Parts: sequence; C-alpha cells; structure tokens
Amino acid sequence: MANYENKKNQNNNFVDISSNQQVKKIYNKKGRAKRIVCIVLSVIFLISGSGLIYYYSLLNSLNFDDFSHSEKTNSTNPSVSSLSGNATNLSLSDGELLQDSKELNIMLFGEDNAKGDEHGRSDTMIMLTIDNNHKKVKLTSFQRDTYVYIPGYGYNKLNASYNFGGAKLSIQTIEANFGVKVDRYAVVDFDSFIKIIDTLGGIDIELTQDEIDYINYQLYKNKQSDTPTTITDTPGIVHLTGQEALWYARNRGLSTDEEAIGIDGDDWDRTSRQRKLLETIFTSMKNADLGQIVSIVTSVGPLVTTNLKKDEITALASHALTYLKYNVEQYYVPETGLWYYDDNTLINGSYSSTIKISDLDAQRMAFAKFIFEDLITGSSNSSTSN
Repeated sequence: MANYENKKNQNNNFVDISSNQQVKKIYNKKGRAKRIVCIVLSVIFLISGSGLIYYYSLLNSLNFDDFSHSEKTNSTNPSVSSLSGNATNLSLSDGELLQDSKELNIMLFGEDNAKGDEHGRSDTMIMLTIDNNHKKVKLTSFQRDTYVYIPGYGYNKLNASYNFGGAKLSIQTIEANFGVKVDRYAVVDFDSFIKIIDTLGGIDIELTQDEIDYINYQLYKNKQSDTPTTITDTPGIVHLTGQEALWYARNRGLSTDEEAIGIDGDDWDRTSRQRKLLETIFTSMKNADLGQIVSIVTSVGPLVTTNLKKDEITALASHALTYLKYNVEQYYVPETGLWYYDDNTLINGSYSSTIKISDLDAQRMAFAKFIFEDLITGSSNSSTSN
C-alpha cells in the first residue's frame, strides 16, 4: 500500500525545485573573504548564540562533515562566491533554486538521537539567513509535520527526511519543495545544546507562568531535579541553565490527566520559542567584545558538526562583529492561511496527522519574498495537489 501511495504521489504534477537544477546567482570574486565570514558567522549565531571568531588553532576542535552540498552543483559552492556585487532580480517563474550572492542561508538542525541511530530525529529545523542586501538576520522555522515530497522516498512528514538521510536529505527536501538554495548547515544534539548554553553562562529570557510550570514539570518528571519547583521566579525575565533552556525550546504544551497537568500549546508554539531563544542569545551578544567572543570558542567548537570548510573558517576575521548589529526578523513555513490539518494522512500503511500546504505556489512565493524581499519578481509556475 505504501509503495502504491508513493508512486501515485510522485505523479501528481509536483514540481521539484532541487539542487540538481541551475541556481540563480551572482558571481564576483572580489570580497570572497567577506562571503566566508558570513558563512561561518551564520552557523555560529545559531549554534552558540554569538558571532565567534575562529582561529586556525581551534579548527581541529570542530566536527567536520564531508557532505558537499551536491555533486552536480559544486560550482555553486558559496565559498567561491562573494558578498560583493550588485543585487539581481530573482524570479520563481524560472523554476530554479533562488540564491543571491549577498545573502547566505544556513540550516540548523537540533537532533534528538537518544537511541544512537545513524540519523536521529530533527526536533529543530531553522534556516538562518544573513541578508547583506537589507542588513538583517532572518530566522525561518519549518514545521516538522509538514507533508512534503522527499526525493527518493515519496510523500511524508518533513522531519522524516532527517531520519531517512540526515542533513543532506533534509536540505534536498527543503530545496525541492520551497525553491530557495541552502548553502551550509550545522547540527547540534540535545547534550551539546545544554553544554553550549551553560558555556555561555545560561540565558535570561522572558517566561510566562505556563512556561515556568512546564520546565519545572519536565525537570522533576525526568529526574533532573529533586524538587517540582526548581524555578521559583515569577513570570518575567528568568535566568535558565542549559537543561532548563532545552525544555523551554522543546515546549509544545502538556496534558496529562493522571497528574492534573494542563498547559496549552502546539508545535507552532515550540518553533516560536526556538526562534525567540536564538534571537535572545543573539541580542545578548551585541555588546560583546572580541576577547569575550574568542574566550567561548574553545568550549563551543567541539559541540558543533558542520560542513563548513577549514579554509572558510580560517578566513573569518573581526569583520564578523558587524553582523551582530543587524536586526533579527522571524518567519515560519508553512505560513498562516496556506495550510490545513489532515488527521487521516496515509503514510507507510498507517494514518497520521499532518500539516498540508493548500497552495504550494503561494507558499514558495511568500518564503522567497521573506528571504529576498524586493529582489523577487514574477510568480511560481509550479503546482502540486494535496
């Protein structure tokens, strides 16, 4: 039944906007170092919450992944592009992946791999964009239950792509469905996330009473605290440790009649908290000096798995602090008004609840407009059916 469903879905006019097609972009070898600075900083903004300066002596502490984005598109490797040059108009009507040389897209995956599988589950899928055209840092969350086409596997939930093929397949899936080029990625598991936040000295973030109650419940339930009220602060700005921040980032509500616990929430709330957490850490680093930034690197470096190249990291210099001045904007896919819940989606012979996109053309255009703003012209000529 599953094979039949996949074959059927593969023939429903889905237009794959993937890396195997030409990428719309600009080349300019001047300013290559600036491009590299942007690549590295983009990842570190998400992973460690700051613009960290990597020196050559620290390179071996990083976990390098040998995944080069696509064998067929090595010429589009962002390390040979630049952040210089004039912006160009981009059009989804060309049916190609969109990329501009002054904008850099980095996927962050938060991995839950408690079972030790080759690829765990992706609890977090956020694309960070360093937009030098408009002087902005942009955070885009992808809902993990979104029903999408996974190259080679047919239709399934978006987070299944990570379980099937890790970061590589997830990136291919996001590109194929939403039409924007992903340049680099970084992966952090739960243990590393905790260590990173603790390395930064914790985080001060605004919490509601429900959020405080949720964190306290999970800490006590999971034997991470001896008391059911670890956090005794009133709602407002609360200082969180790494473990507390992890529960905050995983909070999508809670309901258990057995213990009379009821906290409203869903996965939309969870992704919103994840973006808020990253923006809060980013903002807290705006006044950091170079010495403070460098002092964090030795502890954070080993906690990151990335496909950044060593030559890209060695080129990073003090220019990185410029990007800390950028404003942060947030977005999520699918956008409000372009999706609906389906409680009876047949996946691999079983029925499941999914988020289905009602108008993929409109979603592709809305996403492109958020990333590239005034550079986008025309409309998408792709189509799909749900």
